[in-house]
Formats: sequence, structure tokens, C-alpha cells
Amino acid sequence: MKPAAFEYLRPASIAEAVAQLGEFGGDAKILAGGQSLVPLLNFRIVRPSVLIDINRLAELDFVEEDGGGLRIGALTRHYTLETSPLVRERFPVLSAAMAHVAHIAIRNRGTIGGSLSHADPAAELPMLALLLDAEIRMLSAGGWRCHKAEGFFRGPLTTALGEDELVTEIFLPALPPRAGWGFEEFALRSGDFAFAAVVAILTAANGKIGEARVAVMGVDETPLRLRAVEQSLAGQRFTAKLVGAAARQAHANVQPFSDLRASADYRRHLVAVLTERALRAAWARAA
Repeated sequence: MKPAAFEYLRPASIAEAVAQLGEFGGDAKILAGGQSLVPLLNFRIVRPSVLIDINRLAELDFVEEDGGGLRIGALTRHYTLETSPLVRERFPVLSAAMAHVAHIAIRNRGTIGGSLSHADPAAELPMLALLLDAEIRMLSAGGWRCHKAEGFFRGPLTTALGEDELVTEIFLPALPPRAGWGFEEFALRSGDFAFAAVVAILTAANGKIGEARVAVMGVDETPLRLRAVEQSLAGQRFTAKLVGAAARQAHANVQPFSDLRASADYRRHLVAVLTERALRAAWARAA
């Protein structure tokens, strides 16, 4: 299929891109990697009158240290996140998870800003943004605005991003000392959308779990932080009994959907299994 007719704009600066968004509002779409937008255009699921191509805006493509954390430009490609030494040093869970995103051709084009703005409930980056307490920074004609990842994802393909706002960068605050991570997902084939995924971060303190973070995707309309599971783990000694109880709690705390690929019960089972694996991996790296 072919997309409906649209006007093509290619701004030379962030300011110009924001001005164009302000002018056309909901009639415009931002083209970054295009890995999600172009198929939607071709199937005419979306029909913008204006396409604003920001690929020449090199100032949106960067990975920089910031107070122990990282600032990542919205145009940074998935493959850069996967291979960047700075990302691997500060947030190895992010680097490892990117290897599970689709295929190398898509990772070479897809961007972090595009993935977060698209908000696919089966995409890895929204879940990781939630896990890592990311701050999403955006710009409109009215000025700058920042939004925490928690609350940014409102529903399938729906976010708190305004029609006239452009995501410019993502800030990841530093992880606490002795933080170990585990990432587990299940898909039929490498590169397919996962049925479910679980990612965990645990810190070790005096032989006990200090901070615990657990996030899941593919089982709801948005990625989720399993706060009850996190609270049950914090301050406890890591034992097989504790991990089993956390897996059962994760199983009980999700309400997945059924579709042609998997039933709700199967996805709930996957969450339990993947939670246990992710927690064991996280503790092994922390301790």
C-alpha cells in the first residue's frame, strides 16, 4: 500500500522543527527512525497532512555523562544504545536489552525518542525507561517541559506528549552502588515481539537486598512497575523461598490479555517464570 499524500518538511534546527509542530499541531507527524510510523502511513492508519523529518538534527543524537547518569538524545539509534561503551558501563541492562529489539536493520534506524513517543506496550524501551526512572524532556513553542517515565505512558500508543511537543532527550539518573540487573523475555523467534518480558534491578547491602525494582511489559496496555513485589523484596535476605514468593506475587499482580498468540493465563505464567529468572540474575550480579 501507499501512504496518503502529505507535505514533507525537513527542518534545519530544533527551533525550526518546534515552530513547524506548533504551526500544524495534530496534522503533523515527526519522522525519526520511521520504523513504526512508515508502516502506519503505508496502511493509512495515520494520515498526517505534514511529515516533519528531523533526521538532519545532529544535536539530538548523543550519549553524554551527567552526574553519574546519562543524557541521551532523542535521535540516538537503538544500535548505539546497544554498543555504546558509556551505556554499557553505566546502564548495562539497557545495553543488553537492546540486543532483543527486532533485527539489526531496525536497530540501526529506530530511535529512543521515537520508541518512547510511540509507546508500544510490547516494546522494550518504554519498560526500561520506567525501570530506570527516566526523565523525558520535550520542547514546544511554549518552552521546555520534563515528564517522569511513570505516568508518561497513558495507554497503547498513547503518551503525555503534546501534539506540539518534540522529545529532545532522555535523562537516566545514576543507579545506586552495587546494583545488579536481570533481563528476561520470551518470544517465539529472535526479533519477534515478546509475549512478555521482565527486567529487575537489585542492590546488595550487608547480605540483604537494598533497593529492588521490577518492571514488566507485554501484559498490559502500558509497561508496569510491580511496586508490591519491590516492597516485598527490599530489606530481605535473598533466598529461594523469597524468590518463589516474589514470582507468585508477580503472577497475581498482572492482568494480561489474550490474543491469537497467547492466552492471558500463559502470559501470567510467563511473568512468574521470567520474574524468578530476572531476580536470580540481578542478585548474582549485585552480590
